Formats: sequence, structure tokens, C-alpha cells
Amino acid sequence: MSDFATKMKSLKLPSWMNRGEPARMLKAAVKFWTGVVEWVTWPLQQFDPLTCAEPLLNLLAYDRDIARFNGEPLSLFRKRVAFAFINARDAGSVSGFIAIFERLGIGYVELLERQAGIDWDVIIVRVTDSQISDNADLLLQIIRQYGRTCRRYQFEVITTSGMRIRAGWNQGEYVCYPASLGVVETGTATFGAKL
Repeated sequence: MSDFATKMKSLKLPSWMNRGEPARMLKAAVKFWTGVVEWVTWPLQQFDPLTCAEPLLNLLAYDRDIARFNGEPLSLFRKRVAFAFINARDAGSVSGFIAIFERLGIGYVELLERQAGIDWDVIIVRVTDSQISDNADLLLQIIRQYGRTCRRYQFEVITTSGMRIRAGWNQGEYVCYPASLGVVETGTATFGAKL
């Protein structure tokens, strides 16, 4: 609620005037001036991609070089348009790329660069299988728009699993049985245990 709306809600008439015509007049004035403030601030609200009308959202998206892919929900498209400048600024670094994923609601992601045994230009993107299945088009769009130019991206799936470790004490003893290698003249080896 805006400051003006809270001030209008807090208006009270003196006790001898809070009935009848003066009370109705106050309600009408509050309703009228709240409507006037909404009419005046409506054009300013249209610059906010999270709340603007959809035709204006398409215009803002064009201005910020964001294209809506097939089947993209309107709420996600609004987020992509709202964070377009910040995402473009953060696209060059690993931490910025991870921040893009967090801003758009994809979740936890790992980026690994220049791994041993893999070509130097491959960046490994580790995500969970549910992230890939829920956001496949979005992941590809992010990499297409904010990915580094001369790099290839490879997805790896990470899976979390619960593990329980119990601590305890064992009063056992450690025994080592050595074995010796005896060579027989025929060229075969025999093993014997010394106890």
C-alpha cells in the first residue's frame, strides 16, 4: 500500500461528524482521490515489467533484446524482461552466470571450466534432472543469450541422495597375517601363510 493510500485510510472525522452525510462525503472523497492517484501513477507503473500491460511488456522486451520462446509462462517472461540489464552485466563471470540462474528461479547450478581430459573451450553446467526437465527451453535460451561466444556448453546431471552415518566404538583388535612368496624351480609361485 502506498503512503497516500495509508494516509487516506487514516482520515477520521470528529465524533460528532462521523455519521450521516459527512461520513458518506469522506468515503466518497477517499474513493475519488484514490482513483485519481491510480490514474496519475498508471503511466509510471507501465515501465515496470513485472506489473505493466502485456502489449507494453512486448515493447519493453523488444527494447531489451528478449524474445519469448514457445510455451514460456507470462510470469517467467516478465522476470526475464525485468532482469535483462542485470543479467547482461553478469553474463561474463561464473558467479554472475550462477546469479542469472538464481534470479530466474532455476535453482542451484555448478559451472566448471577447463577440466582435465575435456577440451578447454567446454564449460560443464551441472544441474539436477528435474531442473532440466522443468526448464529445458529456458536453460537453452539462457546459454544462447548470455553464454560466452567461443565456448561450448555441456550439461551434467547431479543427483542428491541422503546418507546416514552412525558413530560407534568397536573394541576389536587389529591382526595382520603376512604371506611369503616361495619360488619353485618349475617357474610357478606358491603362497604360504605364516601363523
